[in-house]
Parts: sequence; structure tokens; C-alpha cells
Amino acid sequence: MFYTLLFSIILQFGLSKDKEPEAFKLFDSKGKEINYDKILADIAQNDILLFGEYHDNPICHWLQYELTQDLIALKEKKVQLGFEMFERDVQIVVDEYVSGIIKEDKFMSDSRPWKNYKTDYKPLVQLAIEHNLKVSATNVPRRYASLVYSQGFDALHSLSNQTKAYFPPLPILYDADLPGYKAMLNNPMGGHSNPNLPKAQAMKDACMAWFILQDWKENQLFVHYNGSYHSENHEGICWYLNQFQPKVRLKTISTVEQENLKSLSKEHLGKADYILVINNHMTKTH
Repeated sequence: MFYTLLFSIILQFGLSKDKEPEAFKLFDSKGKEINYDKILADIAQNDILLFGEYHDNPICHWLQYELTQDLIALKEKKVQLGFEMFERDVQIVVDEYVSGIIKEDKFMSDSRPWKNYKTDYKPLVQLAIEHNLKVSATNVPRRYASLVYSQGFDALHSLSNQTKAYFPPLPILYDADLPGYKAMLNNPMGGHSNPNLPKAQAMKDACMAWFILQDWKENQLFVHYNGSYHSENHEGICWYLNQFQPKVRLKTISTVEQENLKSLSKEHLGKADYILVINNHMTKTH
């Protein structure tokens, strides 16, 4: 009884806050807080949505599911899904699974899913199965991104025509002056500066953009899930989409984490059409 009373007092006085803790907020590119329904209605008027996520953040994956489900209803199932998390050489496996030809165990063994597939991406794939939606594996097979990292774009020319079907026509377009690619050289991962690092990133961006457009059907909304860096500041995949098909109607969502959710930090302004700001204390999925 005493401990129950003590705990009640602590809750009322010792742990009181001005307001309830917040998990996330949504802002537009200029830093104005925006209503979810407005975002939903706007996205539905476009051809492609790039949802830039933090791969290990549960709020991202929850909002992806909710938004996708609502878009399917709003668009009367005229929706397609695409995933950075599946490489193009497993497209036939994805097709066979979504269409019911193969079982989940075979799909899992042959599609090389990410380690967080079951918790974070399986619900989206199940939505596609439930509503009979096309699912696209858009990423370049990692062995070719690795080849570019080690030898540059020129190494791609020696590959077979069958292999070249897994990425855009050569030569791969590349703008070394894009700020995102320049930043990768100035802040290299692991402390090792390799001039081919942004080229390997560009290889992924180009491939995802190319296969989004190859699979996208007119009057459909293509929802693509990718890491935020692949599309933030309207670079990466966005840049390639605009190179391949300049008139495509495109919207982006980027994810950031902040200590304070009251306003969008200046450094994040303009990163996307809509910015998902998540409390940086949020737990991770892996």
C-alpha cells in the first residue's frame, strides 16, 4: 500500500512534465508543421513517392505501412510498391512469391532479404499480396556496386549483355558535383576516402530510378522505400528520375531525428517535400 501511494506521488509531482512526450511530427519543406491528411491527398496526385527512411527506426516503418494502406484505399488500389531492400536479380523470385507460385520459405531463401525484413518490410509485402499490387526489386545487385567501388564505372563495360540488364544503359550518368556525392568524399565512411565511393552510391541511385520507371504504369502511384540519403535534398534517386523522365510527378519524404520536436532544425529545411521528424530517443528495430 505504501509503495503504491509513493509511486502515485512520484508520478504526479516528481516526474511531471509540461506535456506528454512525442514520438514524431510531420513538417513541410519550409519547416511548417503539416497535417497527415494533407500529405496523403497531395501524394495521391503524383506518379512516384520516394519514402526516405532510417532503416532501423520503427516509426518510419509504422508510418510507411499506415501511409501505404491509406494510399491504396484512396487510389482504389492503383498503387505499386518498390524496395531498395531487394536487388533486381531477384525480381523473378519476388514475382513468384507475390503471385503465390512459391511459398514464403522459398522466397526467404532465394530473395536475400535484409535481416529486418520480417519486422519492417514483410507487412508491406503482405499488403501488396492482399491487394494484388506489383512489387518491384529496384536496387542494383550489390556485386556490381562493389565493382564500381573498386574499379569505377569503366569496369561495367566488360560485363555480359545479360548482366547489363540489371542496371541502366551505359554509360551511367554521373554528376560528381552534386552536394550529396561531394559530401561522401569529405566525410568518408570508416575514415577511408575512395574517389569511387560516391560512384557506387550513384550506381544504386541510378538503378533504383531506372527500374522505378521501367515498372511504373501510367495512372498508378509508385511508392518506393529507400534510405533517406538516397533521395534527400531531391538528389540521388530524384536526380536520376528527372534525368530519365523530366516530366514525372514526384514527391519525397525524408526522415530525420531531433531532440526537440517543437520545430524543424534549419539543417533539415528543404530536405524533402515532407519531413518526418522522430524523437532521437526512439528505440531501434535492429
